[in-house]
Amino acid sequence: MILDIATFPSPVLRKKAVEVELLSDELRELIENMKETLYNANGFGLAAPQVGESIRLIVYDETAGKVGKNPKVIINPEIIQTEGEQIVEEGCLSIPGEFVPVKRYLTVKVRALDEDFNPIIIDAEGNTARIMQHEIDHLNGVLFIDRLPAFRRDTLKKHIKRRIARGEYA
Repeated sequence: MILDIATFPSPVLRKKAVEVELLSDELRELIENMKETLYNANGFGLAAPQVGESIRLIVYDETAGKVGKNPKVIINPEIIQTEGEQIVEEGCLSIPGEFVPVKRYLTVKVRALDEDFNPIIIDAEGNTARIMQHEIDHLNGVLFIDRLPAFRRDTLKKHIKRRIARGEYA
């Protein structure tokens, strides 16, 4: 089932998500629905708060349509190591149509659980590292626009609010 994606300024996007403590049928169903929603929206990553569930769950696919589907799931992710720097244009399914350069780490090491609740370590670099940082930010109530310099962030927020007032997105 395709889920509705919360858009800025929805309060769920600013809430710190809680840890997932139990693997359940409901969680597995949410994971499958998030995968469907991710592909339907043509995204690279989707965090549970973006679909109204304030839990620490991410579905992502760094290949995003380039070589078929290769969805991955991480539960309760935590960045444990970072290195380098990259500045790449980012967008967000929760802030449709806006793309701006954002500074991120070039590589990250992430500790998490997979969808079967097995502990995993992910060494990510480049695009995958950016996806990890972007989606983990969502779990902490942080949006990519918060990573911008103050003037650029304030200007973009005003622009987004004008778009909302014109009814360009919900």
